Amino acid sequence: MKDLFDRLRAALADRYELDREVGAGGMAIVYLARDLKHGRQVAVKVLGSQFTQALGAERFLREIELTAQLDHPHILSLLDSGSADGFLYYVMPYVEGETLRDRLDREKQLPLDDALRIAREVADALGYAHSRGVVHRDIKPANILLSRGHARAADFGIARALSEAGGEHLTETGLSVGTPAYMSPEQAAGAQHLDGRSDLYSLGCVLYECLTGRPPFVHPQEDLVLQMQREQPVADVRTVRADVPEALAAIVARALAKVRDDRWPSAGEMRQALARVSPSG
Repeated sequence: MKDLFDRLRAALADRYELDREVGAGGMAIVYLARDLKHGRQVAVKVLGSQFTQALGAERFLREIELTAQLDHPHILSLLDSGSADGFLYYVMPYVEGETLRDRLDREKQLPLDDALRIAREVADALGYAHSRGVVHRDIKPANILLSRGHARAADFGIARALSEAGGEHLTETGLSVGTPAYMSPEQAAGAQHLDGRSDLYSLGCVLYECLTGRPPFVHPQEDLVLQMQREQPVADVRTVRADVPEALAAIVARALAKVRDDRWPSAGEMRQALARVSPSG
């Protein structure tokens, strides 16, 4: 890993001064860095070599440009992207705080007020992005940053750019975009053309976990999780947590409908429904 860090640090030396690795996921390694031109801290995300080899680099960078146009208080903006020494990377602001994944690992279940606020803010971000033709495709706790009491969704457009640039080659090489525990049934079935209702299912999975301490479906074998997403009904959140208001349980259940026409028709409508829920029931 040190060789990788040194190579990347040298490749980006004219623009970014890499400090240290601060995270790693299924698609990318994240480094804290200093933007030399603007004198600010940023997060440089470098795609894993397996994705880089499977992608058309120029098309990925062209597709990711759509994300740079998103400007919303609950979306972590894209500052830069490029290729260097065989690496594909993109740059986002470095946000002080933690991910929702970190908080859930520590607390398991969140207070109802907090779960509602996070879901409303992410739904607001989704509504804005969907209105501009951008479907996230990988909404999950690790992609939701918590800072100063508010949520910001990260990696908007990245999964779409990967899919568009990789096409069938990703499938041929066994690579998948998305996270099984939060995939919609249609995404789990391998559908390429996803609309905003797929993101709303993923948000439903996130909200379910915020309320109960686990996603709707858990199994060590990812292929079985995908099968559950496609076929198995989701248990009512109140069977796990009795203090969840009936109205909130109904919102979660509608978001997690197997048939996308049965879900919320838009993120805006889901957000409005969440805003009407009182944590006290």
